[in-house]
Amino acid sequence: MAEGPIAATLLSLFVPILLGNVLQTLNGSINAMWVGRYLGAAALVATANANAVMSFAVSLTMGIGAAAAISIGQNLGARNVGEAKRIVGTSATFFLALAVLIALAGAASAGSIVARMGTPLPARHFSAVYLRIAFLAMPLQTAYLFLTVLFRSTGDSRTPVRFQALCVALDAVLNPLLIVGRQPLPHLGIAGSATATLIAQGIGLTALVLHMYRTRHVLCLRSGETHLLRPDRRIVKMLIAKGTPIGLNMAIVSLSMMTMFSLVNRFGTQLSAAYGACLQLWNYVQLPVLAMGMAVTPLAAQNLGARRLDRIGRIAVTGSGLNIAMAGGVVAVTLCFGGRVLGLFLPHDTAALQLAQHINTRVAWSLIPFGVTFVLASVIRASGAVLAPVAILFVALWCIRLPSALWLTDAWGPDAIWASFGFGSVSAMLMLMLYYRWAGWRKAFMP
Repeated sequence: MAEGPIAATLLSLFVPILLGNVLQTLNGSINAMWVGRYLGAAALVATANANAVMSFAVSLTMGIGAAAAISIGQNLGARNVGEAKRIVGTSATFFLALAVLIALAGAASAGSIVARMGTPLPARHFSAVYLRIAFLAMPLQTAYLFLTVLFRSTGDSRTPVRFQALCVALDAVLNPLLIVGRQPLPHLGIAGSATATLIAQGIGLTALVLHMYRTRHVLCLRSGETHLLRPDRRIVKMLIAKGTPIGLNMAIVSLSMMTMFSLVNRFGTQLSAAYGACLQLWNYVQLPVLAMGMAVTPLAAQNLGARRLDRIGRIAVTGSGLNIAMAGGVVAVTLCFGGRVLGLFLPHDTAALQLAQHINTRVAWSLIPFGVTFVLASVIRASGAVLAPVAILFVALWCIRLPSALWLTDAWGPDAIWASFGFGSVSAMLMLMLYYRWAGWRKAFMP
């Protein structure tokens, strides 16, 4: 991690992360196809709205997980395994407690959340039911994600993928069975889709934990180390100080997505269904971009911990170049063949399918500058300088993208929403490039 060839090391981290992201996204797409085919467009809108809410809820906890992983990576780079395990113990307790509190609060207020999002009336009941169960599954989902970032912090991005494949297979099989009901399983409708995910996540998490202890993973807390699960005030302060901005970074994106959905919902169920189908397609387009950023973080963290500052610039340039090439290629394919993929989610709705194709041609290209932004932000956050990427993202999304969508709607209609994606993506890239080049973020090491 701190001495090997940068491009090869990045790719060795990148490929398993990409496979894991593909599995997760494929899982969501399969679920959306079952819901759309068996329950109709209103149910598909419900899952898209609920997933936007869950993305925001998960982001509130994953900031803690990301901060822990960065600090663990820096300590492993400095060969300080004892401190790394102390961080694991405290962050695991703190992380799980936070996830449970958010899940309970979200499940109790699912109906009001759906109403506040302006979800179209035909989809509101579906949304509330699906969202309530999704919140109950949240602690299992976030615990699995937490273990995943721990494995990545040691340079192992392969192991979590194998168990994620188990989760996806179980979810894909259980989804249609629980939606329509197959003896002895009950007919649960939209609740069946969310329940299938809950069951699959629970089984996958249990299997990963058992594997971690069976293989005696370097970060595994053994019988004589259970005292490390008691929160350490020093580490909790670090997790809050560094994890809150990282969580805010994720929350800003997720909350922006929820707000964009609210804008789209104003134009009715047809456009909302088309936008939901596009989100499924874009999830695949952005997979290489996200995977490269995730691969850059542990590599940069370990090099910073080992004080190999000479390699940081090369990591950023290599990651950005690879992202531009991959994102450009995937976007080109999407523009040529996206209609066929969108048709999987809207096979019987010609009007919505045409709207989805129109949206895709207006938005897909904006994921290319987003790739550069994500890599540079990942490198900067790996140093512990977490505030600037949050501020830049906030300005790009909330001071440029959303206002432009609102101000131009009267003149352009829904096209104003699609144009705003490009405004936000390009402005974020330019601002972050300037910060990366001129700011003193390399000195901001985590404790």
